Amino acid sequence: MTDDSSAGDKRAPDPTALIRQVRVLERKLARSEDSRVRLEEAKDRFDTLHRNLFREVDEQKALVDEKNKMLESLSLKLSKYLAPQVYQSIFSGRQDVSLETKRKKLTVFFSDIKDFTQITEDLQAEDLASLLNEYFTEMSRIALEHGATIDKFIGDAMLMFFGDPESRGVEEDAKACVRMAIAMQRRMKDLQADWRRRGYEHPFRMRIGINTGFCNVGNFGSDDRMDYTIIGGEVNLAARLESQADPDGILLSYETYAVVRDMVDAEERPSIEAKGIRREIRPFALTNFFDRSAEDRYIRCDRNGLSIRIDLNKLSDEDRKETLEQLADVIKRLQR
Repeated sequence: MTDDSSAGDKRAPDPTALIRQVRVLERKLARSEDSRVRLEEAKDRFDTLHRNLFREVDEQKALVDEKNKMLESLSLKLSKYLAPQVYQSIFSGRQDVSLETKRKKLTVFFSDIKDFTQITEDLQAEDLASLLNEYFTEMSRIALEHGATIDKFIGDAMLMFFGDPESRGVEEDAKACVRMAIAMQRRMKDLQADWRRRGYEHPFRMRIGINTGFCNVGNFGSDDRMDYTIIGGEVNLAARLESQADPDGILLSYETYAVVRDMVDAEERPSIEAKGIRREIRPFALTNFFDRSAEDRYIRCDRNGLSIRIDLNKLSDEDRKETLEQLADVIKRLQR
């Protein structure tokens, strides 16, 4: 009887125990479902946060792009008030915006318009402003093509220089300045013809003075407002040369002429005086620079111990033959 009862117990488990197991499973299932719900809620919160984060990043990127465009626009506007070389040196970090100056050998260009006061009385203000802006635009374009640092416009006058903040060497700076001046006067001839066709009886005629010497260059002014410019007696001399130049002419100091004489024709003018300059000032007026064919006509070389000037148009065939023989003899002597 006892054996049968034990076998019956094995075949029929206790219902109470089964109920407890079922309830345990139900609680586990409930906890699993609760965990699943919490995970889904967490995922929803993460997705929302992810979307909001990307939206904020996009908004910030758009804001940064807008600010960059504003800064680019502002810097472009500010660049109109600075020489390109100065603007680039400041924005690239090569030059500090502080009250600092240095002494440097520069080639200084100064120009004005002959009889400008009389012209202002003859022209209406609107016509005068239009002509001046056209004149400055054309001259500035040529200046930038040749690498000039445009210092300032003073009424009808222009002050420019070569040698800072970028320099190709004193000699090359001087040559670049003279080439620029020649290009400007040639362009002025075209503009004068155009202005006459448009009804202006007395078009602008420019005078140019160029000098090479040591100047103080850098930022002058105050901590709140400064100007990148040049000062010194050599600047005054360029202005003095300009005042003595012929209309449509270019007048050089000897210091400039000495380093460019192998590329230009010039005649010496009577000595002049300038404020702040004690030495004798020997001016040289450029000649024949309106003749574009003259560039191919002459062979020039002028340096210490050597001076050559050949006018190809004046040499006959016999002269050319004799010249070649003389040059061949010179070469032999130089090779000894």
